[in-house]
Amino acid sequence: MERLLPRVLLFALAACLPLGLVLLPIGTFLVLSFFHMENSQIVPSFWLANYANFFRNWTYLGTFLGTLWLCTQVTAICMLLGYPIAWFVWRRSGTLRYFLLLLTVLPLFMSYIVKLYTIRSVLGLNGLLNQVLVGLGILEKPSLLFMFNQHAVLGTMAVLYIPFAILPIFLTLERIPANLMEASRDLGASPWSTFRYVVFPLALPGTIAGALFTFVLALGDFVTPQMVGGTTGFTFGRVIWSQFGLAYNWPFGAAMAAILLATALLIIALASYSASRQRI
Repeated sequence: MERLLPRVLLFALAACLPLGLVLLPIGTFLVLSFFHMENSQIVPSFWLANYANFFRNWTYLGTFLGTLWLCTQVTAICMLLGYPIAWFVWRRSGTLRYFLLLLTVLPLFMSYIVKLYTIRSVLGLNGLLNQVLVGLGILEKPSLLFMFNQHAVLGTMAVLYIPFAILPIFLTLERIPANLMEASRDLGASPWSTFRYVVFPLALPGTIAGALFTFVLALGDFVTPQMVGGTTGFTFGRVIWSQFGLAYNWPFGAAMAAILLATALLIIALASYSASRQRI
């Protein structure tokens, strides 16, 4: 009993951190989502109107569905570009492999805002891309085609989140035993057949994890649309932000945040189920 007590206390201390910093704020948001506004004051109550208003108002629901489609596109681009990059890095040997890996994940150590301003300096009206296109004679004058629209949000998110796709794929590729590749070649399989029947199935959990990372991160992003989206790059994250800031309707914003959380948890559960099925 005397030996068990310190372990229980240590576990309690360790559990207090996620409980206080994660579960308690989430629980507070869920409770707040049932409150309502009255005379610019938050009134405690059990009020389902916030959720009903969301599903009845096509502006909010349409923005939510459009954000899901945007995140799907971001995920597709990150996977289509990230998988070949992870494959290329994995096929290198010695220290070169890990040097290239370091280069691919180096943006993760940079400030998010710095990366956004860097992208703006490339895509902006006086940015590098416009200067190059004007210099080559492709454009007569600088254009805002590359900024302040939904395509700018899509491209920027893909650039920002592609390291989150590369790293899980590379880690699963690295765990594939080399003798399996050699056995496949010895049995006369072509490189494509080896990839299709050996590499891809074994690397699928990492592929799912990379897709999950990019999708969920893009789903909750409101800074990128704010910085490069303009008025036409509106996403669900910006709608939630506006409810807490401009509209000062915290209960409604909490209800939309709860819907976003439920969606993310559902996607994570589906991805976990799909990954577990691959292990069977």
